[in-house]
Amino acid sequence: DFEGKTTITYKLALNEVVQTIPTIEFNVETVSPCKGLSLTIWDVGGQEILRKLWQHYYNNTDGFIYVVDSTDQVRFSEAKEELHNALEHDALRRVPVLVFANKQDMPYAVPVSKLADALELNKLDRDHKWHIQSCCAVTGDGLMEGFEVFASMMKEYKQVNAK
Repeated sequence: DFEGKTTITYKLALNEVVQTIPTIEFNVETVSPCKGLSLTIWDVGGQEILRKLWQHYYNNTDGFIYVVDSTDQVRFSEAKEELHNALEHDALRRVPVLVFANKQDMPYAVPVSKLADALELNKLDRDHKWHIQSCCAVTGDGLMEGFEVFASMMKEYKQVNAK
C-alpha cells in the first residue's frame, strides 16, 4: 500500500495525476501504454488484510507488475516476501515480471540496483523473466520505458506458451 499503483494506473489511463485514497478492493482499467501492448490492469489494494485476496486475480494472467516505494526501506523485506509468495502461485508460473521502483525522484530513494538486491529478484525462478524500472508515477518518468521492456517479455512469453 502507498507505493503508487493507482497513480500509475490513472497516469496511463487518463494521462493525468488523480488524487487517490488507499484502494480498498480493486480498480480495473484497460490501457495501451505503448505500441503493441494492450493491458487490462487490475490495480489491487495492497493493505495486509487484502493480500489474502490477491490469488483470486491471478487466473489468465500474462504478466505481473509490482510497484515498490523506493524510499520505504523499512518495508523492502515485506515487499520481497509478498512478491515471492505471489510468484509461487501456479497461475503465475513463468509470467514476465515488471517491477516499478517508484518515487525515484524523492530524496533517499534507493537506487534500482540496490532495490533489485533487496527484493532478491535474482532468486526468482529461472523461468520468470523480470525487469526492474526506475520511475516516478506522478511525472510518468520511466513508465513507458518499463512497459516497452514488459511488452517484449510478454510477446516472448506468449510465443513460448502458444507452442
